[in-house]
Amino acid sequence: MSPSRPILLRWGAWRLDLSARTRIMGVLNVTPDSFSDGGRYLRPDRALAHAQRMGEAGADLIDIGGESTRPGAPRVPLDEELRRVIPVIERVAARCRLPISIDTSKAEVARRALAAGAAMVNDVTALRGDPAMAGVVADAGVPVVLMHMRGTPSTMQRRPRYRALMNDLLRFFRERISAATAAGIDRRRILIDPGIGFGKTVAHNLEILQRLELLARLGRPILVGPSRKSFLGRLAGDLPVDRRLEGTAAAVTAAVLHGAQMVRVHDVAEMVRVVRVADAIKRGGM
Repeated sequence: MSPSRPILLRWGAWRLDLSARTRIMGVLNVTPDSFSDGGRYLRPDRALAHAQRMGEAGADLIDIGGESTRPGAPRVPLDEELRRVIPVIERVAARCRLPISIDTSKAEVARRALAAGAAMVNDVTALRGDPAMAGVVADAGVPVVLMHMRGTPSTMQRRPRYRALMNDLLRFFRERISAATAAGIDRRRILIDPGIGFGKTVAHNLEILQRLELLARLGRPILVGPSRKSFLGRLAGDLPVDRRLEGTAAAVTAAVLHGAQMVRVHDVAEMVRVVRVADAIKRGGM
């Protein structure tokens, strides 16, 4: 997808021009066990304050999730996930003038979140985890992120192998986009995420960043989420999560230069600056 070609995401009262600049999706995990910030924002007041800080720092969307998808993470019961996310979504929707994405693979969580003020669904299973999810998204008329993941969070890092990684991703997304549109989801509201770190080795993650532009053949906006991932720590000398800022900046830059229209990050203020420079390099101007 050429930067000069308009890429407009329109739904309801929201409008995002994805061709003007790379958009920032800020991560807000309301979980006790997420790999990076688990337990920090369980209280709705703390979650709201963090969402407001990300908005002030330049986030374009806030992605709220109540179930960790780190490697080996257990499933969270429906009632518990709802208890975590709904009060936060209600508060953020009332106080922040940004679209909210609900990060879930459960149709009922998505339905309740959209009713509470969310405006987008981010599904790490690409609509495969819950047979009712596609119908919820189609009925609501909201955008959806289809992410590639090999297996489930509990199994995805068990010797991940691919015949030809990028070709496998292309086949996967063609099939999932077809399934989504067959269920009534508007193709113009579909984004794709190659799933950095989800059933991928370090070499797989690097190949995705190096060859990301191949996914532009699908004609859909590309979201990339490398933020603080373990492969960045390994590449930089086995660094812990809280020391992966520079690695995240490098990965975000590569994603922008190779075709991402949106990046999902924890460190919004820093990545806004990184993306501004990367966009200028890619587009040849301010």
